[in-house]
Amino acid sequence: MKFVLASYGTRGDIEPSIVVARELVRRGHEVNIAVAPDSVGFVEAAGLPAVAFGLDTRTWLDVYRNFWTSFFHGFWKIREMRRLWREMWTLSDQCWEQINATLTSLADGADVLIAGQAYQEPAANVAEYYGIPLVTLHHVPIRANGRLVTILPAPLGRAAMTVFDWLTWLLNKKVEDTQRRELGLPKATAPMSQRVADRRSLEVQAYDEVCFPGLADEWAKWNGQRPFVGTLTMELATSVDEEVTDWIAAGNPPICFGFGSMPVESPADTIRMISAASAQLGQRALVCAGYSDFSDVPQFSHVKVVGAVNYAAIFPACRAVVHHGGSGTTAASMRAGVPTLILSMDANQTLWGAQLKRLKIGTTRRFSATTQESLVADLRRILAPDYAVRAREIAARMSTPSESNYRAADLVEDFARLRSTA
Repeated sequence: MKFVLASYGTRGDIEPSIVVARELVRRGHEVNIAVAPDSVGFVEAAGLPAVAFGLDTRTWLDVYRNFWTSFFHGFWKIREMRRLWREMWTLSDQCWEQINATLTSLADGADVLIAGQAYQEPAANVAEYYGIPLVTLHHVPIRANGRLVTILPAPLGRAAMTVFDWLTWLLNKKVEDTQRRELGLPKATAPMSQRVADRRSLEVQAYDEVCFPGLADEWAKWNGQRPFVGTLTMELATSVDEEVTDWIAAGNPPICFGFGSMPVESPADTIRMISAASAQLGQRALVCAGYSDFSDVPQFSHVKVVGAVNYAAIFPACRAVVHHGGSGTTAASMRAGVPTLILSMDANQTLWGAQLKRLKIGTTRRFSATTQESLVADLRRILAPDYAVRAREIAARMSTPSESNYRAADLVEDFARLRSTA
C-alpha cells in the first residue's frame, strides 16, 4: 500500500509521523512524507525520503513566541497584539497555500493520507478530494473534551473547546474556501473536526491514557476511532550522551533544563538565572540548549551546557527536569519517573503544565513570568519526596516507546486494509 504523511512543525511535531513512517516502510509499504523545509534533513537522517512543504519553521517561531508572551504578559498592549496577530495569520495563510500545492501532487494515487497535528485542515481537504481515508496523529487531545482545560468543570471545558473549534474554523475560512474551490470541493459548512469524525477517520491519540484521567470513558462513544497508543518517539542517541552520562555520574544527580524547539530570547540571562537558582538549592544543573544558541553564555562550575541529548537516556539519571512543556519532552520526563517543572511558552504547553500539576508529579509557570525567586520556589516544591514517589507511580503506568510505535503502525495498517475493502 501507498501511505502519504503530511507533518508540519518542529521536531516534536514531526517525530510521531516519522516513527509511523519508518515502521510502515519496515513492513514493506511505500511511504512518502512531507515536512517543513528545515526538517527535511532530520527526516532523511532517519532513513526516509522527504519532500519540503510549507514555510521554514524558523520563519514564524520568534513571532509565535512573542505573540504568546504578549498574550500572557501584556495583553493590554492592543496595538502590539494586533500586529503580532496579523503577522502570525499572514504566515499561516502562506503556509496553508504552500502545503495544499505540494500535498495535492504528493497524495495522488495514495491509499491513505496521514496528517500530523499541525495543519490537518488542508490535509483533510486533499484526502476528501481524492476520496482516500484520513488518519490524524494527535500528541495532545485537541478534539472537544472535558478533561483538557482543568480549570473548568468538564461540561464547560468541552463547550469551550467546541467554541474554539468554530472560531478557528472561521478564522481560516477564507484560505480554506480558496483551497476547496481550487480542488473543486463545495464550501465547508462545519469545522474540520466535525467533518473528520463524520468521515469515520482514524484519530490516533499519540499520548498515554493515564495523562488525562477520564478521557477514555468520555470518548468511548467513538467506538475505537480515537485509540490511545502512547507517545511516538525514536529515542535517538546523540554524540554527547556518553559525555553527559559521565558528568552526571561524577556528582549528585543534576536538575536538567531543556527548551526544545522554543527559542529563548536571552540565553545569557537564562543561564545566569539557572546558575543562581541551582546554587541556592545546592544542586548541579544540566542545560540542553535545543534550538537556542547557548554558545556565548557565562560559564559556571556547577552548570553544564550541551546541545541535544537523548532524553530517554539522560532524564532518568536526573533528580528533576525543567522544560518548555512540549508533548514529546513531557512524555519523556513522565516516562523517566522524575518530577517536572514546565515553564511554558504557549497555550498547549500551559495545558500540559496544568495536567502535570493535576497529576501531582510537577508544577508549572509561564517562562516569561519566571524569576530566580520563583524558580527556586518551584524547584523546592517538586524536589519534595512525595513528588518523586508519585512520578515513579505514573511512569510505571505509561507505555514503552516500542509498544507505542508498533501499536500505532498496527492501527494505521489495519485501518488502511479495512477501508480499502469497504
